Amino acid sequence: MNRSIISKRVASILDDIQRMTNTLYAMNTTDIQRYPDNYEVLSTDAALRAEGIACRLRHLIYATTRIEKSDYLVTAADSLGIEVHYRDGIFEVILPGLGPKRKSWQKSEYLLEPLNAALMQYAKARAMPFFRECVIAFSHIYDSSLPERRVRDYDNLELKQIQDVIAAYVLTDDTGLLCDTYHTTELGEADQIRIAIMEKDHFPDWLKSRAGDL
Repeated sequence: MNRSIISKRVASILDDIQRMTNTLYAMNTTDIQRYPDNYEVLSTDAALRAEGIACRLRHLIYATTRIEKSDYLVTAADSLGIEVHYRDGIFEVILPGLGPKRKSWQKSEYLLEPLNAALMQYAKARAMPFFRECVIAFSHIYDSSLPERRVRDYDNLELKQIQDVIAAYVLTDDTGLLCDTYHTTELGEADQIRIAIMEKDHFPDWLKSRAGDL
């Protein structure tokens, strides 16, 4: 890639960064108590723009350096705070932030590619569990220091693409004939989603353990 093309792409990214900065300034001066809808629009715009910037920077790295995409995405997964665990018969994935709204699932690449890299890295290092009939439990954890009106209805969330990525590694099939899906909402120290997959006979004990965390 020649210098002129690189400069144009960097300039475009800088322009987006300036727009995101302006939106953040607007967020900082918006009264969230009086104008919650305005604040939501601004914060969503800033978040989506940031995700787009991150994806464009990734593509610039792939095109202009010798860094392999697969190696970079493992590092990105770690930077984002994506965690993968398998303990006591329960396979768990922890993702930063909240589940995307259906209407705003525009930057799936931002999260899905690092998630896939984290799962692939885990599979290389350890034997992966494999589930046929199971429960997939989504714990939606909201930062307790922020307003509770941020809590969303489950049917307003788009989680299928996340589930599909995980299913490719540990499930025979995520059809409803084999897998039950459960959602719970909790308050915690930071926004995150915890996705636990387990045999159905493990679910009652898992549910009791989560109740103890509320």
